[in-house]
Amino acid sequence: MEDIRLNIELREGKGSNATRKLREDRIVPAVIYQRGEDNMSVQMLEKELDKVIEQAGTSTIITLVLDGKEKKVLIKDYQKHPYKNRYLHVDFQGVRMDETIKVTVPVVLVGRNEISLQPSVLIQNLDEIEVESLPAYIPQTAEVNVNDMEYDESKFVKDLDIFTDENVTILLEEDEVVCTLTEPKEEIIDEDAEEVDAADVEVIGEDEAEDQE
Repeated sequence: MEDIRLNIELREGKGSNATRKLREDRIVPAVIYQRGEDNMSVQMLEKELDKVIEQAGTSTIITLVLDGKEKKVLIKDYQKHPYKNRYLHVDFQGVRMDETIKVTVPVVLVGRNEISLQPSVLIQNLDEIEVESLPAYIPQTAEVNVNDMEYDESKFVKDLDIFTDENVTILLEEDEVVCTLTEPKEEIIDEDAEEVDAADVEVIGEDEAEDQE
């Protein structure tokens, strides 16, 4: 398992003014939650956080480093500015390596851009899936190959690569549909449809305008 590390500091300032000042300095406020422990308010450099999120997403254990002490966490959630490429806040979930946890991992359709049967339409029903495992065995993705699918064929949870992993429990029924390949349907144009002349179209407010004249 790759060791992804992020340096953090304790956050002392509280309130909107203190938070705004942090963000102006490209520092992101965050909170660490862990069962049985008090919440911890921390902060980190935005550029370092951005690298970690790109590497880890929300399904990879990362190591927070505070004054030389280490803490294993998952990125539980983060908020970004609606139109600026800026992080507003991050929630970390502390984990114990000997306790199972539930996480959501993305579903990846391998070969979706190289499907043999063309033309075709691939419909993805599941974008992510919840699993439970020890932190060391959390999968980064749940994958299924769709390259050789036929028309009206579906892939199910039982077809995912992690389904047979004895270290991972998928919290969804095995017959849940992940994706389906269909044949494109041609648009049927009714040649007998009555053509409407522009002169026959009623203009709302036309009569009122004539009356006013």
